[in-house]
Amino acid sequence: MSQRDTIYQNDAPVSAFVFDDKVATVFADMINRSVPGYASIIGMISSFAERYVQAGSRCYDLGCSLGAATLAMRHGIVADDVEIVAVDNSAAMIERFENLLLQDSGRVPVTLQCADILDTPIENASMVVLNFTLQFVPLAQRQMLIERIAAGLRPGGMLVLSEKIHFEDEQLNELFIDLHHRFKEQNGYSKTEISKKRASIENVLVPETLRAHERRILDAGFSSCAVWFQCFNFASMVAVK
Repeated sequence: MSQRDTIYQNDAPVSAFVFDDKVATVFADMINRSVPGYASIIGMISSFAERYVQAGSRCYDLGCSLGAATLAMRHGIVADDVEIVAVDNSAAMIERFENLLLQDSGRVPVTLQCADILDTPIENASMVVLNFTLQFVPLAQRQMLIERIAAGLRPGGMLVLSEKIHFEDEQLNELFIDLHHRFKEQNGYSKTEISKKRASIENVLVPETLRAHERRILDAGFSSCAVWFQCFNFASMVAVK
C-alpha cells in the first residue's frame, strides 16, 4: 500500500527530482493528489485497450512506474494471444510493480523490463501508452521516440499520450498553473510543499504545447490524433496509425 507523500515537508535543500526509492514508496499517493483526472485517464486506457488491442500483438507501457496503465490494459484486453511489455528505468518502481503484479488477477502475460525506453524495441504493437512519460525525455529525442513507436505499431494501432502541457498564451498558462496549485492545496499539500516540488521538477519535466505534440505525432506517420481529456495543464491524447 502506498504511503502518504510527505517528501517536501522537511527542511532539506531542494534537489532535482528523481524516481528513486523514496518517490516510489509514495508515488501512488503523489500522482493521485497531483494530477487532476488521473483516475479517469487510467480507466479510459482500459476502455481503449478493449477496443484497439489486436489478437497476436504486443502492448507497451513505456515509463510504467507502478504499472497503473499496464494493469488497466491487462483488464481491458479481450483479444487473444496478447503480451504486455512494461518498461521503466527506475529499479525501485519495477521492484514495487513486481509485487503488485503478483497480487493482480489479470491473465494477460506481462513482461517487466528495467530499461531506458529510448533503447526499447517496439515490435508488433497494437497499443502503446506513454502516460506522463514523454515530458521526462530530452526534447531532442522525443521525435525519434514517437517515430519508433509509429513504426512498431500495426495499422489501426493506438498511441495514448498523456502529458503536462504548456500554453502559448502566457496569461492562460499562469491561470492553469495557479488552478493546478489550488487543486494540490485542496488535496492536502501546503504552499511550501508545492513550491519545493515545482523547484525540484523544473528542467526535469519539460512540458510542451498541444500543438507541438500534434505536429510531432502527425509527422511521425500517424493518420490522426485528438485530445480526449484535459483538465487545467494536463491532457491526454490518442493517435491512430
